[in-house]
Amino acid sequence: MKDGKYLNAAAREYLVPKAYNAALRAGAAILDVYRRREDYNIDLKEDLSPVTEADRQAHTVIKEYLGFTHVPMLSEEGREMRFDERRDWDMFWLVDPLDGTREFIKGNNEFTVNIALVVNNRPVVGVIYVPYFNKIYFCEKGHGSFMKTDVAPDPAAEFSYEEVFAQAVKLPLKSERNSPLRIAVSRSHRNEDTDKHIATLRELHPDAEIVEQGSSYKFCMLAEGEVDYYARTTGTYEWDTAAGEVILSDTGGTTKSLPDLGKFAYNKESLLNPWFVCRSGHFQE
Repeated sequence: MKDGKYLNAAAREYLVPKAYNAALRAGAAILDVYRRREDYNIDLKEDLSPVTEADRQAHTVIKEYLGFTHVPMLSEEGREMRFDERRDWDMFWLVDPLDGTREFIKGNNEFTVNIALVVNNRPVVGVIYVPYFNKIYFCEKGHGSFMKTDVAPDPAAEFSYEEVFAQAVKLPLKSERNSPLRIAVSRSHRNEDTDKHIATLRELHPDAEIVEQGSSYKFCMLAEGEVDYYARTTGTYEWDTAAGEVILSDTGGTTKSLPDLGKFAYNKESLLNPWFVCRSGHFQE
């Protein structure tokens, strides 16, 4: 590791493809359920958020595949992991097997697979797969963020490090911010505080456009440069943001807590995130 933050070459070449392949395998499991609405098997968790058979299947696929790395995994759909069990982890996988479950249930295709590798409580590898759109985004901290299209879900994905990066496009795709400014908001979790925050921003950018989008795909849109700003004023968890934060950061973008504009922390005693705001690399004013 370099300065306790980054992976050495051997670790990168082993672990980055593992995250990439796990996401494609999970995407295949998700779409298999997505095509069979009668098999969603929807339940409510303790926080009243929905969980479906697709969440469960994707979790199992990722857990089994990443288990061979012998790196511990913290997943939204895994068993509750007490802080005493994980507080001394220096490396772990942080996973949301199906981000955007509400969008999955609605059938609007806006759901993702989020996989991050966290080292010394900072995400250093991130993969976000958008299975319905066959798009995958990935980053190894300090080595750039990338996007690939036409990447189909694959229940037996086993791509090598070289194959992962073959024909990948480096992000961001744009050389300047959008005009007018484009602000992303959650399709299912927008509230009055979100609107108040946007109203303040519109005092400086009155012509700003609002883009509603589900799941962590908003981070990908920021990394591409498709949107410039994203405000979140409802609850999220560490697995919702880790992969997106590292992908965005290597394009020059930022993710900061609200209202203090501090850095995000991971592997906290409480896995709940603060409210936050993200900016693309071309909108850091």
